[in-house]
Amino acid sequence: MSSAVALQQEPAPIVACTVSRDVQNFDLLIEDMEAELGEAWGDLSIGDAIAFFNQPDAKSLEFIAIALDEEDEADFGDIAAVIKAACEKGIKVIVIAEEVSPMTLHQLLKLGAQEFVPYPLPDGALHDAIERIHSPAPEPQAPSLAEAQTTLKPAGGDLDGTVLAVHGMAGGTGTTTLAVNLAWELASITSTPEPARGFLKKARKPDPKDAPRVCLLDFDLQNGSVSTYLDLPRREAVYELLSDTESMDSEAFLQALLTYNEKLHVLTAPADMLPLDLITPEDIDRVIAVARANFDFVIIDMPKTVVMWTENVLTAAHVYFTTLELDMRCAQNTLRFIRALKAEELPVSKLRHVLNRAPKFTDMSAKARVKKMAESLDINIEVQLPDGLRQAAQAGDHGLPLAEGAAKNPLRREIQKLAQSIYEVAQSASEASK
Repeated sequence: MSSAVALQQEPAPIVACTVSRDVQNFDLLIEDMEAELGEAWGDLSIGDAIAFFNQPDAKSLEFIAIALDEEDEADFGDIAAVIKAACEKGIKVIVIAEEVSPMTLHQLLKLGAQEFVPYPLPDGALHDAIERIHSPAPEPQAPSLAEAQTTLKPAGGDLDGTVLAVHGMAGGTGTTTLAVNLAWELASITSTPEPARGFLKKARKPDPKDAPRVCLLDFDLQNGSVSTYLDLPRREAVYELLSDTESMDSEAFLQALLTYNEKLHVLTAPADMLPLDLITPEDIDRVIAVARANFDFVIIDMPKTVVMWTENVLTAAHVYFTTLELDMRCAQNTLRFIRALKAEELPVSKLRHVLNRAPKFTDMSAKARVKKMAESLDINIEVQLPDGLRQAAQAGDHGLPLAEGAAKNPLRREIQKLAQSIYEVAQSASEASK
């Protein structure tokens, strides 16, 4: 009798479905779905998925796993419709992708997909993704000390900030060191002594309100280390901001920033290593535009790789610093970089070449090599920065600008002079435009 009842039991409800052009192309996904759900899952084609969502059997559906490869990108519209329909029904979406472009993945996540897992599936990756979509949303927590520091109010869009980009011609040429310390020196500039009658000079107490508003943007999405150099946490808010710049306003932008010592405002690199083409040239234009509207100076730490939005940064920048060293790799990369810009008829005149670890004044042979290098590349090396030695490395490891960790370091003093020069030029240009 009991065996007869067992035979008449209804099958377990379907709690998940794979959606694909042909699930047999994803045999590892089949194995993992069976391991996780047993018989409580099914398979749908892309064309049948939306119709199934309206069936009574779909009421028990908790999530779908959309499996894609490069051939499915041509049918992006159909896939997008499936994700939208699933989200409207309260069904979670996991994207399983093999050799799909980052831009397509970016769009799918914006449409409402909760999770992305690469194919072939790493061990336990599908299990972890299922656990995450079933986990309750974390309760809001009080902001940390670093996050609570961002209290800067929008400037009302009445600023037109100076944009300074820093791009390394090779690894280890001091790109981030220059960007971080230049930004800090600009943020630390205060009023100069006020002249008085006679030979006396009345030193006016520096007023923080007189200091320029400075923003540092870390656009190296993969290896960005600005947060490390300033001991700031990486936040998910940065990824959320870059994923949807169309709806970004000044308030949303400022909320994504962190503040260092109540002076310097920083947009760190995202918490995870992301493809450099995750953001589009239009995204870059929007971020730079809102940064310029709210800050006097916008410093951009660029990746060493030339990407599709490098042109946008170069076009927006007032000065585009390139950092190089006295070696053959930097010479060759600089030559190729300039050739690429000229081939695209981009403004090469904006480039300002910075020699890091420049030779000392008494090293005449090395200074001759610098001159020969500049002549062979047909460039002017306008800024020469001395070697910061161990103090520069230690300051970065401790999360301090050189002004805070090694104020008398020769490298710090040269960057301070550069910042003062930039500030004076910007001030002169501002006064001339009034």
